[in-house]
Amino acid sequence: MLCFWGLSILIVGPLLVLWAFLTGNINPLYYISASLGKWGVRLAGVKIERRGLENLQPGQNYIVMSNHASNLDPPVLIASVPGRCSVLVKKEVFRIPILGTGMRLAQLVPVDRGDRDAAIESMHSATGVLRQGLHMLVYPEGTRSSDGRLLPFKKGPFHLAMESGVPVLPVTLLGTFECWPRTRFALQPGTATVVFHPPLDPRDYADRDALQAAVANAIGSALPPERRDA
Repeated sequence: MLCFWGLSILIVGPLLVLWAFLTGNINPLYYISASLGKWGVRLAGVKIERRGLENLQPGQNYIVMSNHASNLDPPVLIASVPGRCSVLVKKEVFRIPILGTGMRLAQLVPVDRGDRDAAIESMHSATGVLRQGLHMLVYPEGTRSSDGRLLPFKKGPFHLAMESGVPVLPVTLLGTFECWPRTRFALQPGTATVVFHPPLDPRDYADRDALQAAVANAIGSALPPERRDA
């Protein structure tokens, strides 16, 4: 899988980046990259299943919030969400040649978790992306869980939701931890299930904390009981 992704970046990446730069059309770069991500996962023997797609309203963009327990989560989730997504990505990833340029063109948002002011600026950038009609994919835990249990949520994503007014789409990822946990290099074949819950309108909640609790409850509702700690 990693070899497939690496070769794809080297062979297809420059052409897609050049096309996006010359034409201003990001869609081929985004959708081909998402497809390559999905095929890499399938080559590794991981099947993707989706549940609850009927909860998504056509033409509506969302702040997609999910649990995060594996490096499989981004390619699985991006390939499963209808429409184009932006993602909050660690700033270090933008330093990778070709990949970093492609992510900037695709309007992915760099975030520096060690710099509070920079993190706030990232939230403002994410608000601008949402206003363009894109989904914003966020992992509110801020990092991968090492044991599959839901970690405490960061507050930044909920500031973003309250500020933008864009509905939050809670998502539960199942099976990615079993296929490729943080503590293991080898990837094991299996099934990754993406569960879409009903969207939550930030305007229905008195404050950020109430919205945060509702999102945690929604995501945790599809997890095994022992993994609902947050």
